Amino acid sequence: MKLEDYFKNGKVYIWKEKFSVIKAKKIDPNAFANIIDKNEITVIIEESKVNQEDVIKIEKGWKIITFDMILPFELTGFMAAVSKVLAEEKISIFAISAYSTDHVLIKEEDFDKAKKKLEQMGCIVVER
Repeated sequence: MKLEDYFKNGKVYIWKEKFSVIKAKKIDPNAFANIIDKNEITVIIEESKVNQEDVIKIEKGWKIITFDMILPFELTGFMAAVSKVLAEEKISIFAISAYSTDHVLIKEEDFDKAKKKLEQMGCIVVER
């Protein structure tokens, strides 16, 4: 399948909750994602579930966009295509790849512009 085929009628969910991206003291079992590298722990969590005691730095007001499609490892350019169309609208992203799908965090104020751009790519975008 060609790259464009993944966008044509591809399902995309925008989470209704607002999320925070945190530089944290420890992982959080309630998080959407915990990213652990040799320098820091990043926690992505619903704003209502943030434990302030674990926060070193925090960025609030993010929405998660989930590409609800199985993306094979050999697929190239998927995230590049997404980031390009969003960058054209000056939309900053925080990208996360899971085993078979991708997620992008955008600021809440960019929600409408991002939705419109993804729909122009052929995606079916719904809030969940």
